[in-house]
Amino acid sequence: MFYRIMRDLMFRLDAEKAHHLGLVGLDWLEMTGASWLMTRKMKMTPVRVMGLTFPNAVGLAAGLDKNGDHIEAMSALGFGFVEIGTVTPRPQPGNPKPRLFRIPEAQGIINRMGFNNLGVDHLIQQVQAADTKTLIGINIGKNFDTPVEKAVDDYLIGLNKVYPHADYVTINISSPNTPGLRTLQFGESLDSLLSALKKAQADLAGQHNKYVPMAVKVAPDLTTDEVSQLAQAFNKHKIDAVIATNTTMDREAVAGLQNADEAGGLSGAPVFEKSTEIVRLFREALDDDLPIIAAGGIMSAQQALAKLDAGASLVQIYSGLIYQGPTLIREVIQSISKRN
Repeated sequence: MFYRIMRDLMFRLDAEKAHHLGLVGLDWLEMTGASWLMTRKMKMTPVRVMGLTFPNAVGLAAGLDKNGDHIEAMSALGFGFVEIGTVTPRPQPGNPKPRLFRIPEAQGIINRMGFNNLGVDHLIQQVQAADTKTLIGINIGKNFDTPVEKAVDDYLIGLNKVYPHADYVTINISSPNTPGLRTLQFGESLDSLLSALKKAQADLAGQHNKYVPMAVKVAPDLTTDEVSQLAQAFNKHKIDAVIATNTTMDREAVAGLQNADEAGGLSGAPVFEKSTEIVRLFREALDDDLPIIAAGGIMSAQQALAKLDAGASLVQIYSGLIYQGPTLIREVIQSISKRN
């Protein structure tokens, strides 16, 4: 009830301003020790994925904490892992404001943020300063002004810099808000990118004497044939995990609602069915030992379980945290623990 009151008040503000104030509020809860009110009495069931032991199967999806400025606050909510970013080699402002829009009637969010971030060096400083045992994934992308044909250079810079500081690294080639980025999901572009990144991963593992898994985040707007082609590439290159999915460009589920025609990627409840079907298709096409992390529209514990039933090993939450509040994390963790 308290969160709903606060949410209704925050929803009167500009969406991006509310986003910032919400994160500041969570920082305050963590610093005062009040976060335990939302995470008490949780039974944690560890799960082994990508060679890592996650305290529980519920993580924060990338995009909420782009710069790693709120790692401790996110960890205090009970997440088994926190994915920060997307971060680029150089700082960039992202797209012009306004660029974040709510669709409350559908529990949806549209964003065209455009990888706004303070750059990879700032993020690394934040990770080094964070006092947490929560596993941290770092999501990397390319700068907006780097030509797509040279995107691999940016990903290699990002991978080399974050490798010593990440528990796993996510390659984001599925955001709809960086022109041309989604073309990296297909054909020779994908093959070249994955080849370069896997070679760099092997070299870095030797340099740092540790293996950091590498996941690839895909879009929900894929045909069955495209899923099959992607799965073949991921199997071939021995990618460590697939994160399914990013935001959708499809507006059918929100047609006619206010803000539905805004440019950008749609997340939240409207993407749940599409995203879950992509999880199912990938599970059928991927090697058995290649895990899936499911993100997209989880608004309840039942929906999180549906992702697992479709073939996921872990789940991630973002929009659900905005609409349902931190209690959603506890509900999902408890439901998964009861099932196990």
